Amino acid sequence: MIDTHCHLDGEEFREDLDAVVTRAREAGVEAIGVPGIDLTSCETVIEVCRRYPGYCYPMLGLHPEEVKADWKDVLAQIRQKLPAPSKGEAKGGVVPIAIGEVGLDFYWSREYEQEQLLAFEEQVRWSVELRLPLMIHCRKAQNEMVTILKKYKDNLPGGVFHCFTGNALEAQELLQFDRFVLGIGGVLTFKKSHLPEVLPAVVPLDRIVLETDAPYMAPVPQRGQRNEPAFVAHVLHRLADAYGVSVEDMARQTDANCEKILNIVV
Repeated sequence: MIDTHCHLDGEEFREDLDAVVTRAREAGVEAIGVPGIDLTSCETVIEVCRRYPGYCYPMLGLHPEEVKADWKDVLAQIRQKLPAPSKGEAKGGVVPIAIGEVGLDFYWSREYEQEQLLAFEEQVRWSVELRLPLMIHCRKAQNEMVTILKKYKDNLPGGVFHCFTGNALEAQELLQFDRFVLGIGGVLTFKKSHLPEVLPAVVPLDRIVLETDAPYMAPVPQRGQRNEPAFVAHVLHRLADAYGVSVEDMARQTDANCEKILNIVV
C-alpha cells in the first residue's frame, strides 16, 4: 500500500513526524510520495526524504495557488534542484520521482490565470525533457489543463491526476492520456461521494493509485481530523469494496500502478 501524495514536510507534522511515519508503517504503508508546492517546500521535502530514505520519495514543483508575479524566478530556482536529463541525479543526492505538485487552480481566484497557464506549461515541458512524470493538481480548470497537455500528448512520460473527484465524462477525458492514472483519496469515503459508482464504471483498475493529501482531506471515519498517511488504508478498503475485489488484490494492483508510473518499487 502506497500513499502517493502526502505533505509530510508541512508544519502540521513538525512535532510528531516520527510517530506519524511509524503509524504509517504499522498500518501497512510501504512508501510515501512527498510533493513540493513552492521554493521553500522543495527544500523541506528533500529534508524529509533524506530523513526517511527508501520510504519517502520527493517530487518538486510549483503549485498553481503559489504562482505569483515572480513565477519565472521561482521556477528557475526549482529547476536547478532537478536532475540533468542524462545524469539522473539531483543536487543534494535525493532524486525526485516526479514534477509536482503542479497544475491549474481557478477555484478561488483568476488573478494570476495567465501566469498559472504559463508556469504549468513550463513544468510540463520539464516532464518531457527530464522524462519525469507529473503530479497534477487541477480545480475548476480541466478544460485549460487538457488543452495544454494535448500539445505534448505524444511525448508525456505519464503522471497522476491528483485528488480526482470528477464525473464519468471527466474521468474518460483524463484517461485519454496514456500512462496517466487517477489519484484517489479520502473523498471516496465521504457519504455523498459519487466516486464509488463512477470509478468502477469507467476507470480500469490499472489506472488508479491511492493517496491521502495529508494533512488535508481526511477520510471517514477520521473526517475532520488531521489526515495522515496511515489513513490511506480506509481509502484502500473503500476502493476494494467499490470494485468488488479483495483488499489484497487492490493493494497489489495499486502498488503495481505506482511502480509503472512513479517508479516506486516496494
